[in-house]
Amino acid sequence: MTKVFDKTEKGREEIATRKYHLSPRVRSLLVMIDGKQNADELLKKVAGIGLTEQAISDLLQDGFIKEATTAVATVAAGSNAVPLQAATSAVAQIESSANVPAPLPASESLLPEGQTQFEAIYRFYNETIKSTIGLRGYALQLKVEKAASIEDFRLLKKPYLEAVEKAKGQEMARSLRDRLDKLLYLGEPVPETTTIAGLPT
Repeated sequence: MTKVFDKTEKGREEIATRKYHLSPRVRSLLVMIDGKQNADELLKKVAGIGLTEQAISDLLQDGFIKEATTAVATVAAGSNAVPLQAATSAVAQIESSANVPAPLPASESLLPEGQTQFEAIYRFYNETIKSTIGLRGYALQLKVEKAASIEDFRLLKKPYLEAVEKAKGQEMARSLRDRLDKLLYLGEPVPETTTIAGLPT
């Protein structure tokens, strides 16, 4: 399968709330579906846990994912609908932006509209792990997936910052730490703890 898929609102809801009770293996596949990798690439990564093309078909049929419609998806699917130069430019822009985490809303002290604190932290972790650490952050993403409380997310802060610093440097880790703290503590005092390579955590 060379098609590229992305999560639907139902899929994001399942990741954030476990409302539809997908099995852990299928949820792991759903977490990895991001609108960039084609189905063959994804299936290679989950082959070790016994998932096949049928798992993607089931997610599609049940409304958890949809076929992506971005320029990158068109290129990945081998379509000639997008000229090569334009497609290359689109891919380059995405790769360039991958080094910069997605910005929070202008009012960083408030949760994004319609999201609980748990959902906002969950999304922050997943989006920034993908954009700063990439595939090396897969194990960390699984820990995010298993988190069941705000306290669980707070315990992930240290390994998360260590991984970001290793991948992108201290300046990026410091920037993300400040943004993460606003979500983790929502106006509460941030506890003074140990230091990671010069970064207070």
